[in-house]
Amino acid sequence: MGFLKRLDERAGLMGRMMRTVGATEGMPADITLANSLRAAANRCMGCECPGECASWLDEHADGAEKTPDYCPNGDLFAEWRAQR
Repeated sequence: MGFLKRLDERAGLMGRMMRTVGATEGMPADITLANSLRAAANRCMGCECPGECASWLDEHADGAEKTPDYCPNGDLFAEWRAQR
């Protein structure tokens, strides 16, 4: 898979995950957001479970309390969810 295709795929998965677990409503509205999103995107790009992630997201289309255990952004998204 080419880099741009992989980047697009992972950005889509990350966005879906954030919405599924309710992290988007608690994202910080300050200067730290850009750095946090960049680090989250890098972790997502390095994740070895994109197929499992896509399947999990399909199974939790109505939302979920937390990310699956293998999600490298689970702690960050849980923190943002708690800020809602």
